[in-house]
Amino acid sequence: MKNPHDIIIRPWITEKSMDMRQERKYVFVVDKRSNKTEIKNALESIFGVKVARVNTINLRGKVKRMGRHEGKRPDWKKAIVTLTEGSKAIEFFEAL
Repeated sequence: MKNPHDIIIRPWITEKSMDMRQERKYVFVVDKRSNKTEIKNALESIFGVKVARVNTINLRGKVKRMGRHEGKRPDWKKAIVTLTEGSKAIEFFEAL
């Protein structure tokens, strides 16, 4: 079994993700190889919350140039997590 801290990489903090907190939705960058069940179990064990739904999005890295040299940012996966009504809020986001 994977370590929960290896599945959840970091929170994704943007204006849009901060507005989604009113709907009890939180956004995280997760491991590309993880599935929805692993993400749900990892969040419940790390933060002690009850997860109602997990939506995932696979995003491609952008191609960037520095002069005539071209490179590519890595692909990554984003998870939008909806908490149940009776669940407490994630304290990390409340401090922001």
